[in-house]
Amino acid sequence: MLVTGSTGGLGRPTATRLAAAGARLALTARDQGRLDELAGGLGGEPALTVAADLTLPGQPDAVVSAAVEHLGGLDAVVHLAGASGFAAAGTEDDDALDELLLVDYLAPVRLLRAALPALRESRGTALVVTAVLAEGPVAGMAAYGAAKAALSSYVGAAAKELRRDGVRLVDARPPHTETGLAGRPLTGSAPRLPKGKDPDDVAARLVAALVDDEREVPSSAF
Repeated sequence: MLVTGSTGGLGRPTATRLAAAGARLALTARDQGRLDELAGGLGGEPALTVAADLTLPGQPDAVVSAAVEHLGGLDAVVHLAGASGFAAAGTEDDDALDELLLVDYLAPVRLLRAALPALRESRGTALVVTAVLAEGPVAGMAAYGAAKAALSSYVGAAAKELRRDGVRLVDARPPHTETGLAGRPLTGSAPRLPKGKDPDDVAARLVAALVDDEREVPSSAF
């Protein structure tokens, strides 16, 4: 199983729960030191760690290739990497717009594209965390929400196409979760937000969706 964004506020508890359940893991994030620290604390069979920036051309393919080689195939992908950004409509910085689309839409689409041959062979699963923003627009988050909505739309359409191949795509849309992501935006500052969900509780729900053969996890399911 390949887990992206594995050192993040949601990735870490998700990887921990998957390892505890006996999953063989390939972990990717941008920082090799944090990856090694995470892998060293998981126990069980050593996880593969691959430092990569999935927004760069060729990196999604390289990560998937490394995971397939290490695991002897690929039965699941859990995509947790993402970025946030806040700005009034019409004031967005060009660089931030590009980065939001790269991180929150193009990178996961390229990752899925790279993983599909292996997932078709294994009749596997890809669980993609989009966001509650995909369910409705929020003022001050027009660009951020649009990137998440684009990814959710892609996953939903691809799920219909790939069902005939035995591949399950899951769109998971957790509500605001206390991962710290809102405090590290690509642009702007987060508005005052209500207390979010506990990341460990969200991770548990994602793992349950994988195990229980669910095909969609809307915000109301968390």
